[in-house]
Amino acid sequence: MNGEDIYLFTLSNANGTEVCITNYGGIITSFKIKMTHGAFNDIVLGFDRVEDYLAKKYLNQYPYLGAVCGRYANRIKNGLFSIDARPDDPVGRGTKYQVTQNMGNDQLHGGYEGFDKKTWQVINDSDTLLEFKYISKDGEEGFPGNLETTIRFSLSDDDELTYEFLAVTDKATAVNLTHHGYFNLNNGKGTIEDHEVKIYASNILAQDEGLVCNGEFIEVENTIYDFRDFKKINYNWNSANGYDQCFEIDNKDNELSLMAEARSLESGITLQIFSTEPAVQFYTSQGLGKIVGKKGTEYGPFSGLCLETQTHPNAINIPHFPNTVLRPGEIYEQKNVYKIIQTAVSK
Repeated sequence: MNGEDIYLFTLSNANGTEVCITNYGGIITSFKIKMTHGAFNDIVLGFDRVEDYLAKKYLNQYPYLGAVCGRYANRIKNGLFSIDARPDDPVGRGTKYQVTQNMGNDQLHGGYEGFDKKTWQVINDSDTLLEFKYISKDGEEGFPGNLETTIRFSLSDDDELTYEFLAVTDKATAVNLTHHGYFNLNNGKGTIEDHEVKIYASNILAQDEGLVCNGEFIEVENTIYDFRDFKKINYNWNSANGYDQCFEIDNKDNELSLMAEARSLESGITLQIFSTEPAVQFYTSQGLGKIVGKKGTEYGPFSGLCLETQTHPNAINIPHFPNTVLRPGEIYEQKNVYKIIQTAVSK
């Protein structure tokens, strides 16, 4: 990619779990769980070859399969924000930035060529640890400051895949990172409509017609968005729209804590998601077009589910949302864990 070397690495543990990750986009291409009966269950959507992530057909529909999203995850309204504007100033003075608008008038996941399409420098690799670095130049996709970002992946013998972000800047800038894995706990087969999900949130963030958060909150009680207890994704949902909402986690601080869970009664796999972030975007891939993935499996709408940990989308424009401005001398830190629990399946 632009003369840069792209590699595919494999992390493995004592249980036989294997996770394949490429330094192109920080993409997790596979996450194979060794089942009690000896076969592997690959729980993420993706391709057999790294080259397939660069194919024109895939890029034309581009669902960010398994990639790092940045410099700013999710949507920024009108691709526009100010840094250091005074709250009492109706004119909105401060330094204004117009970033690229790759989703209508808004920006999605960092622009046309966000972190998902970058070749990251490999700075550490072993059987259980990977570390990549990328320097986003001042002005890239319209963002201010040279931002140096590191992502570290590690796999434990407890079947915990941890990924951590660290970032520093030389100029005040907007930062909000996430990872966009598509999970299907039935070896990537069929849809996720029968998967059960639990999200530790009493509120979702209200969105406008472009799915941009507008600063308001909606209680999930007595709505289809109530996932405070496990329920099937296709229970009392709008089957045409699926889910694409950001949930604000209850009583969240900056400590690593359990935010969401997904499980399949068919495979006996439970995925627990821990994070230091305050919110999670739940997306059921209704916008995924038909593509051929690993081992010839055809993916399409509802083939996978995403639980993308992040700070509140569009927070850079909403003063009462958590801060997403990173300044010189500060360190952006984020830690996340995908924990796999395997239970017996009744025959």
